[in-house]
Amino acid sequence: MSTQATTETENALNLFDSRAFRHALGHFPTGVAIVTTRTPEGRPVGLTINSFSSLSLEPPLIMWSLVNHSPSLAIFEQCNYFAINVISQQQVEAALGFANSQVEDKFALVSHVDGEEGVPLLDDCVATFVCENYKQHEGGDHTLFIGRVVRHSAITEHEPAVFHRGKFTRLGD
Repeated sequence: MSTQATTETENALNLFDSRAFRHALGHFPTGVAIVTTRTPEGRPVGLTINSFSSLSLEPPLIMWSLVNHSPSLAIFEQCNYFAINVISQQQVEAALGFANSQVEDKFALVSHVDGEEGVPLLDDCVATFVCENYKQHEGGDHTLFIGRVVRHSAITEHEPAVFHRGKFTRLGD
């Protein structure tokens, strides 16, 4: 590639449009989960995420991220345990509720129990991962949470919720 072509490519990459970037990211289908924990006073806290991913099998680690201006950031930074509840197609309305800051009692939207570690576990999820709050890292405008999985379960007959191009969709064959 010529020096001029390289410079033009670099200049084009430097003109960054955040909205176009977000739009491009939306072309990558993701699963949807509700991450839950409790405040030190015992109040349940949960929010919808699509930033969940596996990180390591040995040790068993997962990761997810939370925007730094979230009112729940300090709660998740300080908790000992959290749960990742991978939702099914039947739980899309609950995911929308947990994503809405105007909904006061989000846990009224779902059936749930407390796990051994005291974190809320949502019923009928595709998969649930109870995690020790292992490490955190700053990453731009988000904080990356790494959890060490201490317990997990899966229900294979449920179809997972999928988010693609700004909306919920279903898996194809």
